[in-house]
Amino acid sequence: MFDKKILITGVAGFIGNHIALSFSQKKQHVFGIDIRPQEEIPLIDRYLSLKLPSDDIGTVIRDYQPDICIHCAGPSSVYYSVKNPVTDFNACALATLNLLDAMRQNSPGCKIVFLSSAAVYGNSITPSIGEDHPLTPISPYGFHKRIAEEICKEYAVVYGLKTACVRIFSAYGPGLKRQVLWDICRKAIMQPELILEGTGNETRDFVHVADIVSAINIIAEKGLFIGEVYNVASGRETLIRDLANLLLKSLNKPGCIRFNGDIAASIPHKWKADISKLRSMGYIPEITLENGIEGYVKWVRKELSQE
Repeated sequence: MFDKKILITGVAGFIGNHIALSFSQKKQHVFGIDIRPQEEIPLIDRYLSLKLPSDDIGTVIRDYQPDICIHCAGPSSVYYSVKNPVTDFNACALATLNLLDAMRQNSPGCKIVFLSSAAVYGNSITPSIGEDHPLTPISPYGFHKRIAEEICKEYAVVYGLKTACVRIFSAYGPGLKRQVLWDICRKAIMQPELILEGTGNETRDFVHVADIVSAINIIAEKGLFIGEVYNVASGRETLIRDLANLLLKSLNKPGCIRFNGDIAASIPHKWKADISKLRSMGYIPEITLENGIEGYVKWVRKELSQE
């Protein structure tokens, strides 16, 4: 992939930031959109503070004429979506519609990768979740991601727009200040007792952000872009109890972990992805959970020392 113009929405976010750095290192031209201050943005060619949906996005696309758009913008919290369903809908589904229609009118040849989530699946009814697994979301976040996926499919089928969706499982890595790894590390370092939600027997498929970036690069080059979907994960199922023990070991914080037994209705119980579709395109997850945790813990220690 040479001399491409890349538009990244949500460029200051956890995944958007890493994607921007990856494309920049490959000497691509990167234009980022977000709502954060300029100083929080990675070193890219151009940046615009813009909140989607926006009437101005059409002008941005018309002037820039991107070859590839990675749509990372939007909320990323199940808990937030439960408390703020209208805001979550507007920032996910409505923002996606706004972006795609602007692309249809101003740069219809652009490839668009939408960052969706495994939350569209809800609770797994099979040992391993393939892309054909029924979509039964159990949170506003999952429902809104599903609606945004349908919009991507709509614009591919009706208007011939080049869209693809990636269903990311449990992402982690340096830069992530939320969700289970951050919660465990912060509590283990700053509190005398480690008390976590759930039973510890819940499972997740953790995927390092470096592998997510690799997957998106592969899809950008080899994807069909006909509204199809791809699972992005490690293909490995991990108990939350085992994850907590790995983190405590890396933190050198031996101690007892207590689970309170409370499981929110909007939180799935078990997740393991079937990634054979992406593997057939050359994707190989390279960061093991053990190695990824070591790097994450080093980053967390540095961040907490600065607070």
